[in-house]
Amino acid sequence: MTGPIVSLCLGLIQSVTLQWSAAPQLPIPIANNAVVGVHTSSGPAVFSFLGLDSTKRWDGIHSRSFRWNVGDSQWNEIPPVPGPGRLASTAQAVHGKIYLFGGYTVAADGAEKSLPDVDIYDPETDTWSAGAPMPLPVDDAVSGVWRDSLVYLVSGWHDTGNVTEVQFYNPATDKWKGATPIPGTPVFGHTGSIVGNTIVYIDGARANSAGPRFTIEQSSWLGQIDPLDPTSVSWTRIEAHPGPPLYRAAAGVTGDLVIFAGGTDNPYNYNGIGYDGMPSQPSQLVFAYNPTSDTWEQLDPLPLASMDHRGIAVIDGMLVIAGGMGGQQEVLSRTVRGGKDGR
Repeated sequence: MTGPIVSLCLGLIQSVTLQWSAAPQLPIPIANNAVVGVHTSSGPAVFSFLGLDSTKRWDGIHSRSFRWNVGDSQWNEIPPVPGPGRLASTAQAVHGKIYLFGGYTVAADGAEKSLPDVDIYDPETDTWSAGAPMPLPVDDAVSGVWRDSLVYLVSGWHDTGNVTEVQFYNPATDKWKGATPIPGTPVFGHTGSIVGNTIVYIDGARANSAGPRFTIEQSSWLGQIDPLDPTSVSWTRIEAHPGPPLYRAAAGVTGDLVIFAGGTDNPYNYNGIGYDGMPSQPSQLVFAYNPTSDTWEQLDPLPLASMDHRGIAVIDGMLVIAGGMGGQQEVLSRTVRGGKDGR
């Protein structure tokens, strides 16, 4: 399967091409899995952690983990994430180790709990360890790495409601600090990342006082991290991105661009049926934000629509989207990769 070729030309960014193509499928269909790319002693690798299987039931939420060594013909299973299976976690890599944050569990009676867990995976030893727990446990948060040193978590859900908190973790010291809260509507399932000193995030689901319990939020935000004081973030609302508002889209950083892909405009919990009772429909939309020129650019779409993502894994300029939900709320084993000039 080969997807469309995308032309990128934003501001001062040199024009490049990005071509989507098939990569090895995941061993099982998985949605809402945290993904991340990292360099290892054996070469670049992509990892998938946690998620929901094809049953889309509470007891289909698992802790399984998988690794794809780029260039291999298949993914391999690795030790599961410690603790219970959960959804809406987020993963980031810092100095060769992977940090997995939060998520929520679902009990048989439907009760949900946000976890404070910080699980650290070492690809070299294939082992897990624990980091200092989150001061405020969140799930469905936006995460990003600043200067290859601090991992920020922006807004998200905590137990019974959305929060405005911004908190960051320092892997070198195993400590947490708080940063300037978001000034906008607190959301979960929003999408974004960090490029340079800039946090970018869009949309998500907000509480709704009339009608469905949650509805889509349409807003795009930029936060400038103070290099001299990483607890200080200057927030600005920016121009709306191309297309409709999105929930649980995928995002990743390549070069100076934040790339956004997929998602849906109808928020849901985890089975793909919206809070309004209507089936959520995935999107093929792909677009990018360039903080240097403060511009959005709509790109050619994904080969197939998908939603229920927890990020784009990026390694050596290659973008990898693994799993998610497709049409008819089908949980996917599909993996696609996008690379400069088709590589």
